[in-house]
Amino acid sequence: MRTRRYGLHSARTRKPPVPRWRRPSGLLPPPPSPSHALPSAPRSTSRCQCLASHRSPATEHAAPASGAPLRTSPPLLPPPLRTAASSMAKIRSEVLSPFRSVRMFFYLAFMASGALGGLIALTRLLPALSDPARAAGAADTLKGLGIDVAAVSLFAFLYSRESRAKDAQVARLAREERLSRLKLRAGAGDVARPFALGELRGTARLVIVAGPGEFVAESFRRSQPLLRELAERAVLAVPFATDGNTPELRIDGGGDEDGVGDELARRSKRLWQLTPVYTTEWAQWLDDQKKLAGVPPDSPVYLSLRMDGRVRGSGVGYPPWQAFVAQLPPVKGMWSGLLDGMDGRVL
Repeated sequence: MRTRRYGLHSARTRKPPVPRWRRPSGLLPPPPSPSHALPSAPRSTSRCQCLASHRSPATEHAAPASGAPLRTSPPLLPPPLRTAASSMAKIRSEVLSPFRSVRMFFYLAFMASGALGGLIALTRLLPALSDPARAAGAADTLKGLGIDVAAVSLFAFLYSRESRAKDAQVARLAREERLSRLKLRAGAGDVARPFALGELRGTARLVIVAGPGEFVAESFRRSQPLLRELAERAVLAVPFATDGNTPELRIDGGGDEDGVGDELARRSKRLWQLTPVYTTEWAQWLDDQKKLAGVPPDSPVYLSLRMDGRVRGSGVGYPPWQAFVAQLPPVKGMWSGLLDGMDGRVL
């Protein structure tokens, strides 16, 4: 029998095999002679194949050689989703209608309760109809089933109405967020820095006048008799010539001798000094608004914004400057800042 010895210093401890790269040079096979050497072309080809199989990700997207077919690879990152505006619109919708989510939750709860009651009544009604001995209580069971079905239908209608109102409000707020990101420039030159329309929230009531150059010029002429009153109400016009023929809108004349008149005169001269930047985005936003309102694409329109940047009125044709003067409160004195949300009903 073969005995095994255990110990750290056993004489019969088996040595581990020596790896190839640590073997003595005498055990290695002799190098091939030059006459038996392999040609260099196959060796370089195998090396190229090995390197090609371990290419880096950067070389995968390199331009192919001439004559080689173009190889397209999927993008490393998916395209960004447009969820920022919608999430902000949903938050604003929750702020404007804080109890809508509570109502929708109770509508769902009542629908579930009515559906459960109807299911229980249905399980009682089917045996009663099949068994004449239980037909006495079938009338009451059928009455309860009808009440449950009516309750489920009523709360389903209320829930769908709330859901449609929520979707419409979120869509309107999303359009207003898109409008607030459109760019403007104060003045006709390119020296002024462009800024977003949303930066004027709380400081001005904008009136967007969109149409051909003649329509913009006529709207400008109709507003001249009311420049002082419009300036008192912080109204600023944004002329947007859809045909590219932007007319020259220049207000001549000065104010009174006192300081208040000079300030109103300066504000009156700035009433038509806003210029849209990136007109393609402006045209796209206006086209979307016209499609939603069912207005022909070539119709001249106007949009009136409240002090908080929300749309308070719009229509086809010239802006009603006299109605703006009659409806909007002046921005001065003790009421300054308190009536910013009292500019009218939001469309």
